[in-house]
Amino acid sequence: MPAIDWRQTVASRGWRSVRGRTTLGATLVVAVALLIGAFSFYGILSSSIHASAERAAEQRLDELAGRFDGPGGGPGGERGVDSLDDEIVQIIGEDGAVKAASEDARDELGSTALPLSDHAGTMTIGGEPMLVVSDDLDDDETLVLAVSIEDGVETLSTVAVLLTVAVPLLLLLVAITTWLVVGRALRPVTRIRQEVDGITAEHLHRRVEVPPSSDEIAALATTMNRMLDRLDASATAQRRFVSDASHELRSPLATIRQHAELAQAHPATTSIGELAEVVSDEGLRLQGIVESLLLLARLDEGGGTHDEAIDLDDLALGEVRRLRSRGIEVDGSGIRAARVEGDPRLLGQLLRNLADNAARHSAARVAISVIPQDSWVFVTVEDDGSGVPADERDRIFERFVRLDEARSRDAGGSGLGLAIVQGIAAATGGTVSVDSSRWGGARFVVTLPLSA
Repeated sequence: MPAIDWRQTVASRGWRSVRGRTTLGATLVVAVALLIGAFSFYGILSSSIHASAERAAEQRLDELAGRFDGPGGGPGGERGVDSLDDEIVQIIGEDGAVKAASEDARDELGSTALPLSDHAGTMTIGGEPMLVVSDDLDDDETLVLAVSIEDGVETLSTVAVLLTVAVPLLLLLVAITTWLVVGRALRPVTRIRQEVDGITAEHLHRRVEVPPSSDEIAALATTMNRMLDRLDASATAQRRFVSDASHELRSPLATIRQHAELAQAHPATTSIGELAEVVSDEGLRLQGIVESLLLLARLDEGGGTHDEAIDLDDLALGEVRRLRSRGIEVDGSGIRAARVEGDPRLLGQLLRNLADNAARHSAARVAISVIPQDSWVFVTVEDDGSGVPADERDRIFERFVRLDEARSRDAGGSGLGLAIVQGIAAATGGTVSVDSSRWGGARFVVTLPLSA
């Protein structure tokens, strides 16, 4: 069988495969987590940088306010402000006009006053982001300081670029890793599928390799092997059944043909009556085998039944009377009233098969009992014959099984009667078993559910 290329598999199934869906799901989950984490980190970092810059600006503002406020600061502290380098500082009067300004403030703003606010604010001065803070001085004047926050903005910009690049790379790494890991994990499944796909009806003996991992894949392989065991056993039983059925059907046909050819070649050796008797007997036997096979087929399909309330004791008493009419000693004292749900024709066939089996193999006595107990009824048919060996008690219910000469076809059986009994019992929701009777023979016990 040609190997299946995984690239072809991916191309044909894509994200619809387990591997694709798992990779997509894992990538989406990680993507949501990374995006939430990235936005949270960026927000926290931005708040931290802004708070740090604001604290530094307020601290510098307090230093300047202490220098310019009070005695010695000059009227409005103008000369002190003029001497500041590399800082944007203004002293604004009560009327909103600039009373004094540092050299950088005059160069950048001229006579324009910085905005006043109780809280720190941001603005752009000379193309550079600034944090503006203010504090009140004596004489109803206000000291305003603008501090550059360009370093913090650049830091945040760098972090944003890094996150924009890192998040997709991490998602790509997660997707590739998940794809490879899941593919490696599912590789035994693909191998199992290929092996099972190559197993045909002619090669049911083949089994899949069980990996030594002792995980779910190993459990799957074990389950597949058990399924193949059941299919192999079923196919073997079917072939054996067909072979046995062919043999059973061929025997009466061969007998009829043999007597017909003998009558045709040597008319004086037989008569029309003898030939008719042979044809009638073998035809009845052939009819019985065919009807039994058809009944087993219907039981296997689970159809062809007509369930109704049935008095099981009446059926059992009918079999007692039938056997007694043949001169067989039958004990029916154990028959109690019991009603079950089932097909009267099938349950009658079940009792008749067990009764005929007991009569055929008994030495002198047969006993039939029907005993209800709790929600079940136990139908027992036993004889005083040679019994069934303990190691053959399961096999006896298989089709066309005859254990020994005492239970051979010459004694009247075809090997289908007990298989029909088991099939009818199963179709009615019950079971059948065999053990030793009180006289040492065989005792068959059928367990059926009582009618509600």
